[in-house]
Amino acid sequence: MIMLCFHPRLPAVTVFGQELPSGPHGCTEGSCYPATGNLLIGRAVNLSATSTCGLNGPEQYCIVSHLQESDKCFECNSRHRYDPYHHKNSHRIENVIYLMDRNEDNTWWQSVNGVCAFVPIRLNLEAEFHFTHLIMKFKTFRPAAMIIERSADFGRTWRPYRYFASNCTKTFPGIPANGLHHINDIICDERYSDIEPSTHGEVIYKVLDPAIHVKDPYSLDIQELLRITNLRINFTKLNTLGDDLLDRRFDVLQKYYYAIYELVVRGSCFCYGHASECAPVPGVDIRENGMIHGRCVCKHNTEGLNCERCRDFHNDLPWRPAEAENPHTCRECNCNGHSSQCHFDMAVYFATANISGGVCDDCLHNTMGRNCEMCKPFYYQDPIRDTRDPRVCVACDCDPVGSLEGGVCDSHTDPDMGMIAGQCRCKANVKGTRCDDCKEGYYGLSQNDPLGCQPCNCDPRGIIMIGTPCDQISGDCSCKRYVTGRYCNQCLPEYWGLSNDLAGCRPCDCDFGGAFNNRCMMENGQCDCRRHLIGRQCSEVQPGYFCAPLDYYKYEAEDPDVRTVHREHTPSHMVSWTGPGFARVKDGAGLVFTIDNIPYAMEYDIMIRYEPEVSFLYVLCFSRYIQMPRPFCFEPSNRYVVAIRFQRHGVLHRHLTAFILIDSLVLIPKYTELPGFQGNEPEAEQRREEMIRYMCLDSFMMTPMPALAEMCSKLICSISSIIHDGALSCQCDPQGSLSGECDRVGGQCHCKSNVMGRRCDQCAPGTYGFGVNGCTACDCHSEGSVSHQCDPVTGQCQCRQGSTGRQCSDCQLGQWGFPNCSPCQCNGHADICDPRTGECRDCRDYTAGHYCDHCVDGFFGNPVLGLGEHCRPCPCPGNPDSDHFNGHSCQADLSSNQIICNCREGYTGPRCDRCAPGYYGNPEQPGGQCLPCECSGNINAQDPESCDPRTGQCLKCLYYTDGPSCAHCQHGYYGNALAHDCRRCTCVTAGTLQSACSDGQCHCDRQTGACPCRENVAGHNCDQCAPNHWNYGQDRGCEPCHCDPQHTMGTHCNMFTGQCHCHSGFGGRQCTECEQFHWGDPQVQCQECNCHPLGSEMVQCDRETGACECREGAAGKRCDECARGFTGVFPKCVQCHPCFQLWDDAVCQIKRDLDHIQYTVQKILESGVPTGDGDTRIKELEKKLKQVQDLISAEDSDRIHQLIGQSIDDLRAEIALTDGRLMGVARELNTTAEEEEALRRILSGLERELRDINTTVAHKQQLLVDYLTSGFADQFEKVKKNYRLSLEAEEKCNLTVSGPLSPVGQSKETRNRTEVLLNDSRDKFLLITHCCSLQVCGGHSNASSNGSCPNSQCGGAGCRDDQGSRVCGGEGCNGTVSSSLAALNHAKNVTDSLKAANEELHSVARKNQAMKTLEKAQKKKDDFANNNKKLKDFIKKIKDFLSEEGADPESIEKVALQVLSITLPINRTTLDKMIMQIKDSFSNLTNIEGIVNQTSQHISKAKELLLKPSLLCLLLTEMSIRNATKFGLLYQPLGFSYQPRSMIVEDTIVQGSVMI
Repeated sequence: MIMLCFHPRLPAVTVFGQELPSGPHGCTEGSCYPATGNLLIGRAVNLSATSTCGLNGPEQYCIVSHLQESDKCFECNSRHRYDPYHHKNSHRIENVIYLMDRNEDNTWWQSVNGVCAFVPIRLNLEAEFHFTHLIMKFKTFRPAAMIIERSADFGRTWRPYRYFASNCTKTFPGIPANGLHHINDIICDERYSDIEPSTHGEVIYKVLDPAIHVKDPYSLDIQELLRITNLRINFTKLNTLGDDLLDRRFDVLQKYYYAIYELVVRGSCFCYGHASECAPVPGVDIRENGMIHGRCVCKHNTEGLNCERCRDFHNDLPWRPAEAENPHTCRECNCNGHSSQCHFDMAVYFATANISGGVCDDCLHNTMGRNCEMCKPFYYQDPIRDTRDPRVCVACDCDPVGSLEGGVCDSHTDPDMGMIAGQCRCKANVKGTRCDDCKEGYYGLSQNDPLGCQPCNCDPRGIIMIGTPCDQISGDCSCKRYVTGRYCNQCLPEYWGLSNDLAGCRPCDCDFGGAFNNRCMMENGQCDCRRHLIGRQCSEVQPGYFCAPLDYYKYEAEDPDVRTVHREHTPSHMVSWTGPGFARVKDGAGLVFTIDNIPYAMEYDIMIRYEPEVSFLYVLCFSRYIQMPRPFCFEPSNRYVVAIRFQRHGVLHRHLTAFILIDSLVLIPKYTELPGFQGNEPEAEQRREEMIRYMCLDSFMMTPMPALAEMCSKLICSISSIIHDGALSCQCDPQGSLSGECDRVGGQCHCKSNVMGRRCDQCAPGTYGFGVNGCTACDCHSEGSVSHQCDPVTGQCQCRQGSTGRQCSDCQLGQWGFPNCSPCQCNGHADICDPRTGECRDCRDYTAGHYCDHCVDGFFGNPVLGLGEHCRPCPCPGNPDSDHFNGHSCQADLSSNQIICNCREGYTGPRCDRCAPGYYGNPEQPGGQCLPCECSGNINAQDPESCDPRTGQCLKCLYYTDGPSCAHCQHGYYGNALAHDCRRCTCVTAGTLQSACSDGQCHCDRQTGACPCRENVAGHNCDQCAPNHWNYGQDRGCEPCHCDPQHTMGTHCNMFTGQCHCHSGFGGRQCTECEQFHWGDPQVQCQECNCHPLGSEMVQCDRETGACECREGAAGKRCDECARGFTGVFPKCVQCHPCFQLWDDAVCQIKRDLDHIQYTVQKILESGVPTGDGDTRIKELEKKLKQVQDLISAEDSDRIHQLIGQSIDDLRAEIALTDGRLMGVARELNTTAEEEEALRRILSGLERELRDINTTVAHKQQLLVDYLTSGFADQFEKVKKNYRLSLEAEEKCNLTVSGPLSPVGQSKETRNRTEVLLNDSRDKFLLITHCCSLQVCGGHSNASSNGSCPNSQCGGAGCRDDQGSRVCGGEGCNGTVSSSLAALNHAKNVTDSLKAANEELHSVARKNQAMKTLEKAQKKKDDFANNNKKLKDFIKKIKDFLSEEGADPESIEKVALQVLSITLPINRTTLDKMIMQIKDSFSNLTNIEGIVNQTSQHISKAKELLLKPSLLCLLLTEMSIRNATKFGLLYQPLGFSYQPRSMIVEDTIVQGSVMI
């Protein structure tokens, strides 16, 4: 019997049911497979059926249609196993394993008669097997329905393979019966369930249907489909003839039962390609011939019944089924000798890029890791030991308090990761080898702290950067000088701005007056300012506010009861007063000042500012103030009345002509009593010193005040802020000032012209009319006024007799020509005239003119005084006062003795009794008048015929106007007739209605000019089509555009052509076609041709396909590629070599053959029938099938059965052969495909070679062309030139290398001479070396081969110690080296001694310098004393001179001028510098305080010397006045001035009286 055997990878045909092992190479290079056979052989005990006839005793059964024999019923007795001699009627299930017994009699299994229920046959396997297909041959009818099921878990769960039924829809309604689509589909098959044949019917089931292509037979799905541990065949329904439905008697049911001759379960031991043979499973002792055993003899380091896992310690790669070219051998794990167990981890395998997935288990020797390649925590790898050494891991030595993870160290050394074996891994804030110290910037090492130490949290700006920022135990930070706080993040009081500066914080430096205290905000240093003070230090004044000067509280002496001497501000004179001027006080008189605005309780110095009346003293002296001998304490909220009486010094009686000019009384605060100036603090002393140094107080004594030094301004603002608790408001008068701001110090507002006062609230002397424009100058006439002052409100000057007017610059009434006044000349017709020009005013008697010397308009005559003529009215035609006067003047014509009228506009005639051209009316009648003709200005007013002179009707309209009033445009014109703007209509005849046009001229609207347009025509002039219309100029108007809405940019088109604006790619008038040089369906999309201009014959492509028409050598849809047979880069395509055509033909033939093969294969795959040589064989099979059909239709059933049996056997063989041939064809197809791919690769290589050859040929051709075009003579010359160059180079090379004069030869000769000299001098050199060694090192040079000198402690030339360092000299050696070292040490000692001596000399020099400085200071002191004595003698001489009787004023003036010219040898600034130098020089002296005190006294004396000129000035003033009085040089009219030497001040307080 020939049976079909199937394996998913290597199909073959075998005889008697067993296939040979696969894999010709064994299992070394790929997969291998055990033999395939019938799995039932040897497993009779594992085969069972739920129903078997005769198990409990003999049973009768019958057969159907047994015609040859008379016996139709038989006995079944299956109590014993089948025996061909004794128990031939036994029909147990094991009979199906073989078709026949040893006597070649058929054996079968048979169920109980009439069983209609569920009858399963079950095969239990002892291991996993590959199940390929099943064949069942039935003795009776095949079942009407059955199910083949499988289990892969030894019967715990079952899954169906296939359902069989004669009617699948009815029997298994939920199972599809429409054919197999996928290899694992579960379907119902109707082919094997028919009632025919009644015997020997077969059921064949293949797990992998050949009609379904399997891409990967080792996929998980396929393996799962083939793998079984149990197989079950469930018979669910009998096939009957139908009589059992009519008669249920027992003899009817005896012929209906299940009976199977043979059951074949083909399969193999399931080893996943890792075994070529199988052995019995342990516990199975059956050893039957042909039995397929279930335990794989595993290769490739696998194990298990089915080689389903890797061997122990071979898990470095994942277990996989073997493949034909890859055995997927399990690889041994690498545990470095520290473990004998491992497992596979897929995650590790993926992480290593599928290289290794083995993970070692139970690592020994304190190792861990996937390969036991790392040390366990708390151990590290010894770098000097091998990884496989059992002692490779050493315990860590880390402090658990400061280490991470309780003391874990680096397990190995890795420079890239910064790891060093054994290095402790400290916590984040810990350092040290053992992690037992806090890092810099941290403190408090603690085991409970996850970071180890706490951060100091010191502010880096506030700590000292030397050393650690904080104490590592307490955590206290080391703060800078002006920084405080635990974390050094705060400034000390009166400091701010924590920063990286050396001191950490900056002083607040709050202004001692502008701020309430010296504290400020730490963030920005902002001080706490008083009112209206701003700036960080409160040293700036808010806009609109100011600091009061020291002389702010001044009280002007000008009083209504006292004569005021006004002083005007002139550029030529210095302003030495405040207010409008001075109060002129008589000798013995007094002034009263009221003081009620004291801001701060303190002592004030009372100062009187004055000025003498002597003119030369006004220029001579600048000190015009006197200060009370002691201050007075004023308090706020009190009213003080200060009465001052002025009396000459040393005089008992008053002098009536003696006066003094008092400017003001000033209160100067005693600033030394204020906070910031009191006490002995350095800051207070410095401020007091700066007030004196910069003469801040002195600046306010004199007027005008000089420019304040910046330091003075700062100090004055501070003083003002304390006194007034802030800054004062400017309060600038809005009328008199330019703005609301004032000077920072003093508060002087910026005044307008001629305005004065701090607040700009009064007019300056000599001005008046205080207002928004300032004040106006009085401008009093010098000849007409008494003085330059005027009334401050009206500006009226004080006039002299005979002058009048505000400025006293006019004559009396009836006169003119000031100051030489004359009477007015008006011919008796006026009484007054212009005071400057003399022109008469208010002329009477109808006269006019400068002198009233002619008549007014409307009158005539000669009114000059003396002629007797009067002015009479003009008769034009009536009098001027009547309603019939039409002229404006007239004159008498002496020649005609007639009156000629000058008519008003609109009148004409000698008597103005007619209307002028352009006018109409009845002027000849009383009350009649001429009115302008109402013609809208569109007539010629000079034309008498332009309008009717009586009615006013317009007769000649101009400017294309029309109508009774020429008020509208003519027909055919439009515009504004009233504006002379009538223009011709501009209608376009092609667009205007024909009815509106005649003779080529069209009419339009007379107002707007709009033309009447045709249909769908628009525009003011009908010159264009309406939107979305075209075809302009037609009688019916314009037509719609009808543009395609999808292919156009809009609905508009060209007015004349109708062309729409198409999208790119579309064309035609309405954009319904593709644009030129485009192709495609315009309803879908138009695409651009893009034909390459170098490769195509024309730009337009095929409008349907888009293909361009290519030139020769070009190809592609756009002709932008090189065509076949051409090479290069487009557009430089070069035709291939002629040999290309031969290769191209061969390649094309191969391609045609491959296409034919591919077509044939496709046909076979579609129809299942091969073509060609197999046709004959298939026809024979068809012929035999035809015979079978004929036999079936015949009546000879025995012959039919015989032929059918024979045909079935033949068909089985033919099917097996055909199946084998198909598989061979498949292999041939695979081989052909591989050959095709190889041929394609060869062809590609040939094409590349061909392109290279073409490129080379083109290059050679170009060279050949270049050669041919260059000419033979030129090439020959080049060859000759290159040959000469080559000869010259060869000659130079030879001269360089060979010959006695060559460098090589000379070098050789020099070397020989050198060697001879060295040999001759060797002994001498060694002797010199020995002597030098003795002299330099003190020892001989007997160096051994390794450089040591064992016999010489002092060393020598070539001697070295054990470390390789040179040895020369030392203790006990007399060589030069030892002597040099001794001398060097001695020199160092001498240098140190010299440095000490040098320091002592410097100290002595400083002392000597101090002594010299002291001597110089003593000498200067003596010079000061001598100069002081001389100055005193000089002052005494001046006093004596002034006291003499003969001292006249001229002599006194000369002496005063000479005294004023005296200056010190140096100025004050130079003197201050000298004092600072003296202080610097004294810094190195002892007894500094005594010297400084003595020097301070000298400085005071020097300041007294600076004040001597002022004292002399005052002395001279007093003496000059005394002598002037004595000589009687000053008289009563001029007044008398003096400087008071004493005053009496009466101070009255409201609450009481106090006498000072």
